[in-house]
Amino acid sequence: MHSSQLKQKSEKSALKISLTGSTVFVGLELLMAIYTSSQAVLLDAVYDGVELLMIFVSLSLVPLLYKPSNESRPFGYLQIESLFVVVRGAIMVAVTVGLIVNNIQIILHGGRHVNFSAVAYFELAATVISFIVILLLRRMNTSPIVTMEIQEWKIDAVASLGMSAAFFLPLLIQAEWFVPLTKYLDQAIAIILSIFMLPVPVRAVTTGLRDLFLLPPEEETVQNIKDIITPILDAYGYDKLYFDIVRTGRKLWISVYITFDRDEVSISRFRIVQKFIIQALSKEYQDFYFELLPDIEYNDETE
Repeated sequence: MHSSQLKQKSEKSALKISLTGSTVFVGLELLMAIYTSSQAVLLDAVYDGVELLMIFVSLSLVPLLYKPSNESRPFGYLQIESLFVVVRGAIMVAVTVGLIVNNIQIILHGGRHVNFSAVAYFELAATVISFIVILLLRRMNTSPIVTMEIQEWKIDAVASLGMSAAFFLPLLIQAEWFVPLTKYLDQAIAIILSIFMLPVPVRAVTTGLRDLFLLPPEEETVQNIKDIITPILDAYGYDKLYFDIVRTGRKLWISVYITFDRDEVSISRFRIVQKFIIQALSKEYQDFYFELLPDIEYNDETE
């Protein structure tokens, strides 16, 4: 089987594992949210529900992402992945902000008591299951979509662990001063978790927009690519360089233009240097296109 087909199959299998886990989680979280009236558990349920819908979209996108580029689509369908990341991140931001506002309103109306022990043990079990799913996904695939799934499961795991610890507090602290505060504990935890979760979808939207508008990726990535390529070109005496680096979804497009002081260019030498650079880049990046080109300046002066 072709390597791209193997990758596509692996990516689909990883997403199906995430889909199964998310379906079970959403169902259990909704039941627990109804049973305990917990806003923190409801936050998890709504967040995971949106994530579940996004996984269905991801599964339909995977075949498109492996289609080759052509003259009519020079970047293939990879920008669809960038658009999907932006939409997904924007939905997550909207949901998170909405839940923060809802919990503030509940606090202003006097708070709400919940079944703390039931939530604490449920979230502890959720933490263990989340870590199991993370381990399975990391073993199967590291594509951008699956990487995003892993990030979401990591957030779920940390959030569930934090919620479990927080909801054990009323069972551990029996002081009189703490009792009046317990009716606000659930909403406070939900707000803190929302603020903790918010940077992840915001970064996803920012990254996706950069990719959609074909802007260079983050400075760290650009600098790392330059640090890999420049020493190789320096060794061959090429020092007048211009880098053109963009990213569409999971793929990096890297072009390096070299300005020459003479009119002769050795094609065979270019091939050798390009081969070494591709081998060096392959150690850091999985999916990229690289080209090494002479920078030909236009001069409108006639002889």
